[in-house]
Amino acid sequence: MKSGRTSRIAVVVFAAASLVAGVLSPAYAARNIVVIHSPKPVTGFNSSVTGKSISVNADISYLQGIGFNYYDNNKVLIKNTVFGDYKIVKSSAKDFRVQYTVKPGRVWSDGTPITAVDLLLSHVIRSNKYAIAAGLGDPKSTTGTSFKTSAYSGAYDTWVVGDPVLSADKMSLTIRYKGKLADWDVYDPAPSPVHTLILIAEGEKQLGTVVQNEAARNRFLKAYENKDTTILKAIAKVWSESYNITEVIPSTNPLLFVGNGGFTVNSAVTNQSVTLVANPKYNSGPKVSGTIETIIFKFFSDGEPVIQALSKGELDIYLGQPTTDALDALKMIPSVKVVGGKSATYEHWDLRMNAFPGELEYNGIFASKFGQRSLDLRRAFLMGIPRQEIVSKLIAPFNPELPVLRSWMVMPGEDIYEQVINSNGSKYFEGSQDDLNKRAATLVKKYFPDADRNPIKVNVLVPGDNPRRTEIFALAKANLRKVGFELVGDVKVNWTTSITNSKYDASFFGWSAGSVLQSRLTSIFTSSGMQNYSGWSFSAADKIYDELSTQLSRTVVAQKYISLERIFFDNACTLPIFQFPSTAAVNKSLKGIKPNPLNPNLVWNYWEWTY
Repeated sequence: MKSGRTSRIAVVVFAAASLVAGVLSPAYAARNIVVIHSPKPVTGFNSSVTGKSISVNADISYLQGIGFNYYDNNKVLIKNTVFGDYKIVKSSAKDFRVQYTVKPGRVWSDGTPITAVDLLLSHVIRSNKYAIAAGLGDPKSTTGTSFKTSAYSGAYDTWVVGDPVLSADKMSLTIRYKGKLADWDVYDPAPSPVHTLILIAEGEKQLGTVVQNEAARNRFLKAYENKDTTILKAIAKVWSESYNITEVIPSTNPLLFVGNGGFTVNSAVTNQSVTLVANPKYNSGPKVSGTIETIIFKFFSDGEPVIQALSKGELDIYLGQPTTDALDALKMIPSVKVVGGKSATYEHWDLRMNAFPGELEYNGIFASKFGQRSLDLRRAFLMGIPRQEIVSKLIAPFNPELPVLRSWMVMPGEDIYEQVINSNGSKYFEGSQDDLNKRAATLVKKYFPDADRNPIKVNVLVPGDNPRRTEIFALAKANLRKVGFELVGDVKVNWTTSITNSKYDASFFGWSAGSVLQSRLTSIFTSSGMQNYSGWSFSAADKIYDELSTQLSRTVVAQKYISLERIFFDNACTLPIFQFPSTAAVNKSLKGIKPNPLNPNLVWNYWEWTY
């Protein structure tokens, strides 16, 4: 399911599974097949569903669907004129309108022509006002909406006025905003095969004819325009639940895999693989210049299994977080090219302050209700995370130029990075680790005088699927014990399903950007953000995000970032650790692989791949 673009921010997670049988051997591997490694198995085929926005899910969604634009490996937004066009049709201080037009002749993989009606679902899953009016629920309530997605409550919802307007021929859609929205071209309405949602909701289990499909799309349009709660809720159930499968066999409903991308899902084996085959009706994106007919995602653990598979020619592409020893081993494989760089992903530690909506009340040591005590303990904890040691031991071997990260709104090398970090409050957590430990211990002993003998227990959700994160936790645990904290790690491979659980005081993982939005990371740092898993709530931060949605000069943007980050540093909510070094290992015979710092890192230009 390719659905409306949200903030293009996804959790980056890596899972370990044993090396499985079935990887193609060199004797059988045709030169039209690409085998990609993923340390995390697929968890669903709609990456816009809450909790399903992991990298491998998003990669598969990207291969199956394409819309009005995409980012290249230089972080430049490319207009996809093959699919359609968009333009500003009105621009004033209080009335800003953009028209999106689908190019005639574009078709879904089942042969159904694509129209602007297929763009309307993006409004349904992004507009709080529409959701409430249609009886789908309030995205800001504890019960949420019928569509289980993190796409609500963002800049689109804040700025959109009314519902989008269809043209008479149903090939264009005009969206009105209350002013000149920053990054307006990134909020394009992505296409979705709405006829399939209707048909699945009605109990269909086979592909229909074009006539049947167009009739189903008309039923969707009627339900959308009338805000028919019953039908829309039935569609929402399909959208939110039916794609949450990990096995695809011949009897699986083919309506689930109708798309307009270059590939469609053909089969999947739980915890082992997903196979996609070329879409013969693909005409919505750049012309395929390569020879690839099949893409296989294989799921197995990082480290030695990857090295063995690459050495034997059983794997063509690897992108992950190898240990330093594994990196050296990768470089020794003669048939493989190792490509390094920087990713738009950053590692961080988060501390819970309040419960996530729908979870039990949080009463842990970092809870905001405990006032100054919990603030001091949060500050002490974050000071005790040995960032420099982590970077020196685990990151420098890959890229010695990557420093300890002191911002999350901007990365090192960006034009305003130095300006932001000089005033954003990050200096409180800087200094030698010995000095930081002394300051932290003083704060801890203020409330727990015997913490050196009876340390404060901190429950930490630990991603149990990657060697580097295992090492990070070990380094943090050792140093935090020195200042009076005892980290109790709960190691989980599928940890994303537990990230909102109130039993955890702290968590650490990576956030990865899929865009270069001015108002980036909105879903994480706003009070009602659907990815605000730790219960942070600051009205001042919400106001800044509203301001960042408008078109601002770079100088003003820097000041907004400073003010925003100072709120979170002052309240000791989160601590950035490092920007990810990018490490890809690619079969030298495979051409066209150009790692992208943004998501999707590898598959963004699949149409260029060839042997």
